[in-house]
Amino acid sequence: MKKKKTQFTKAEHQTFARKIKTAQELRKILGAPPRRKKAIMCHGTFDLVHPGHIRHLIYAKSKADILIASLTSDTHIQKANFRPFVPQDLRAMNLAALEVVDYVVIDDNSTPIENLKIIRPDYFAKGYEYNKGGLNPKTKEEKDALDTYGGEILFTPGDIVYSSSHIIEHEPPNLAADKLHALMQAEGITFKKLRDTLASFNKAKIHVVGDTIVDSYTYCTLIGGNTKTPTMSLRFDSQVDFVGGAGVVAKHMKGAGADVSFTTVLGEDALKDFVLKDLRDYGVKCDAVVDRTRPTTQKNLFTTQGYRMLKVDKLDNRPISDKVLEHFKSAIAGSKADAIIFSDFRHGIFNRTTIPPLVAALPKGLLRIADSQVASRWGNILEFQCFDLITPNEREARFALGDQDSTVRPLAEELYKRANCKYLMLKMGERGMITYRAPGNAVRTFFTVDTFTNKVVDAVGAGDALLAYSTIALAVSKCIVTASILGTIAAALACERDGNHPIDPADVLKRLENVERQVKYE
Repeated sequence: MKKKKTQFTKAEHQTFARKIKTAQELRKILGAPPRRKKAIMCHGTFDLVHPGHIRHLIYAKSKADILIASLTSDTHIQKANFRPFVPQDLRAMNLAALEVVDYVVIDDNSTPIENLKIIRPDYFAKGYEYNKGGLNPKTKEEKDALDTYGGEILFTPGDIVYSSSHIIEHEPPNLAADKLHALMQAEGITFKKLRDTLASFNKAKIHVVGDTIVDSYTYCTLIGGNTKTPTMSLRFDSQVDFVGGAGVVAKHMKGAGADVSFTTVLGEDALKDFVLKDLRDYGVKCDAVVDRTRPTTQKNLFTTQGYRMLKVDKLDNRPISDKVLEHFKSAIAGSKADAIIFSDFRHGIFNRTTIPPLVAALPKGLLRIADSQVASRWGNILEFQCFDLITPNEREARFALGDQDSTVRPLAEELYKRANCKYLMLKMGERGMITYRAPGNAVRTFFTVDTFTNKVVDAVGAGDALLAYSTIALAVSKCIVTASILGTIAAALACERDGNHPIDPADVLKRLENVERQVKYE
């Protein structure tokens, strides 16, 4: 039996969209009071439309001929973390799809007062809780605005209220595909454009500059312990080495399809030879300065029976010498890449004295990207000023701003302003990502992309995959929304496998096609 499609037809979607109006448009449609047909307006966040909302809307419609549902824009929602859960365009469409609602307006103001004065509804409906125990001060301001033209305020009778916040915080529904579809529609992006961007990754030239780390995993068997001292006795079984740090960022870029150059510093030791061979075999063009005064950075994790017993780091975090700095400046200044990434792990290359001259050496016209994974050490993403893109996670953002209290959206907004960057991608782990950009007549200041991870196996490497795909997508498409979507999908795939390994574009394409089927209800 053929599966019945539940997707809205194009005509139905257009009908719903036609219900969404601006305050000025509604004023012209309704005309000035007194009117033959009475209009009533409800206002709220409507983050998830639940039975309490439906009852409120039905009651309001019973008191007038025309029901206007007004919703708070994303910009002014600051209660709880990671809110709103549903972006404003999708919230508006949810309300417009309700037969009881005649019109929907997205309120770009912090309160509904301005729109009340513009639209001038005959009635303004509020929940009973706003009149419980006396008139709420903010409701008093709304009543005063209604009084200026003869409007009235009505209160919904007391009833059960279901909290959107409770649902979102405890059992959030998976709306990733729906949110993505709403974002793509608002931005004029198609799945074909995403596929075409992915197909053109091999045209990008990327130059990665940063600290190489060799990540070693030493596997042991527990033999016993000393009865006199708290010393565990382990038998060595095997050791596996991986190129990490900025080195694996370069590998992610190459794995995504780009032409990649990598400038780094290594010690004069066996690990240097391992790194150079690994990168050469993978196709990364490595420009390594060998500094005989320092070791190649190594982080060795000892594990037994699946438990992490001890981590031993071999490193020298002294700033690079003036001679090495000059080599880096020359390599950067002579770069012919489309984008340069400063991949900072704070192991000698980047610090307060080296960052300014390294930034000054950047050629004009190419994309400047900074990723600073330093939340547990001294360092700050804000040291990379006026870059095209920075990609910190929430912890690194809080570290940079010294802010442990703000919710994510105002935190990201403040970091965006302080960094003076063109774009900010703030990684939020299982919550996906929020991207900030300069506002304009046709674009919003920020948008979110939910994670598309099916099952988290190992989150290590997710940020590197996101950085690689976002950077290359931005370089070839010049579109931050496209870059955010492809970067998020790559990060999701990285979480579903063990270890930090480059993501194949074919796997990204497969996941993208799966998301498209979800959007089309196939």
